[in-house]
Parts: sequence; C-alpha cells; structure tokens
Amino acid sequence: MDELDVALVQAASSLDPAENRAAMAAAVDGLDADLVVLPEAFARDFGSPGDDVSAFAEPVDGPFGQALGALAGPQRTVVAGMFERSADPARPWNTLLLRGAATANYRKIHLYDSFGYKESDRLVAGEWEPVVVDVGGFRVGLMTCYDLRFPELARDLVEAGAEVLLVPAAWVHGRTEAEHATKVTHWRTLVRARAIENTAYVVAVGQPEPRYTGRSLVVDPMGEVVAEAGEGPQVLHATLRRDAINSARSANPALANRRHRSR
Repeated sequence: MDELDVALVQAASSLDPAENRAAMAAAVDGLDADLVVLPEAFARDFGSPGDDVSAFAEPVDGPFGQALGALAGPQRTVVAGMFERSADPARPWNTLLLRGAATANYRKIHLYDSFGYKESDRLVAGEWEPVVVDVGGFRVGLMTCYDLRFPELARDLVEAGAEVLLVPAAWVHGRTEAEHATKVTHWRTLVRARAIENTAYVVAVGQPEPRYTGRSLVVDPMGEVVAEAGEGPQVLHATLRRDAINSARSANPALANRRHRSR
C-alpha cells in the first residue's frame, strides 16, 4: 500500500473497565480507517496518584484484549493501552495491545517518575524490546507516553525498520496554568522532534482535558503537522503517504549519514 488511513480516538477512559470496553466499541465500530489508535490506559484510567491499579490488571487475552480483538480484522488494526498482569502481583505492566493485520504487545519501558509523579511505585517497566510490526505495508513502531522523551527508543525502532511511530498517551494536565502550558509545549515539540530526527511519521494520541492535555497530532517525516486535535474529545483523521517518507529520506538522508561511535 502507498497510503495508510489512520484515525486517532482522543477519548477519556473511566474507572469502570466494562464502561471503557463499551466506549471503545462505540468509538471504533463506525470508523473507516486502516489503523485506529486509542490512548494509553484505555482499559481503565490511572485514577488518582497513588491509586492501586493492580486489581484492574488483566492478561492480554482477558476481557479487554478480547474486546479489542473483536473490533479488529485484516482490514482494520486497532491499538489501545491496558494494565497487564506481571510477575509482581502489586505492580502490573503498562501495555499497548495491537490487533488486526498484525498482533503485538508492547510494555512501556520508561515509567513516569517526573513532575511529582512516581509511576514506578505501582507499575513495572518493560524490558528494552522495541516492537515493530507491519500494518498495511508500513512498518510501525510502538511507544507509550513518557517514552516520547527518550530519543534512543525512537531511534532503535527506526533502526528496526519503523517508518511510523505510534505514541498512545495520557499526557497529564499541568497543575497550574504555567505548568500546563509547559507540558503542552513539551508534547508538541517532542512529537515533532521524533519525526524530524527519524524522518518518520509520528502518530500521537492522548486522552482529553480536563485530566489530560488532549492535542493529539500527526506529524509527517519533515516535521510538519498534518492534523491536530483540540483539548476535548475528538476523532482525528489523517492519511500517511509512502511518497512523503521516501521524499523526506531522500532530501534529508540523516539516517544514512549517521556515524556510530566506536567502542
């Protein structure tokens, strides 16, 4: 395929897993897109800082995984986040599920121990295992939220063949107006930076205000914003084009020009 139609579902998850499964089905069922991306922790919201999320962890083939799989198929791939049971009964993984044209699970590597939060108190970090899958002829790499601040993960995904970086997120709203403005600036700047430095599309979808920042966006391999949402609930559509990737990598062959440090 030379094009990939994507839909970004900027929707809020609640504290009720059954309610979230129903909301996911309602949001995805009527969408005409090759790839549908929902936010991080869509199976069940994080809740208040310090809340125990372990009681809501599931295996990847549990109720949420089954519901996600039922919405996917050979012509539609769906991605969304959940809490997956780990070997530590008190701390699950923060996991993305991808179902449809391919099947993949990605456990968030970088936990949000920042801006006064400490995600590692209630979640386990995944091992460094970059996940890249084929969706409609495009190589797609998976990242989650805080991972966006670590360019080495994006580069490892691209070195593994990724042409598109997916970043489902729950980018927390600032607690003051100034902090919120800073977080929005970081979000947009980092999404564009990961696209520019890797000559790759970045598809970044977050949960909406008031708890999170919203502002889901798609950035092309030259760093231009293709589509961007506001702060509230919204479904954003964009078309990813093979010729845009080829053109960017021809004009700016930074990946080919990169020199590796001798060890």
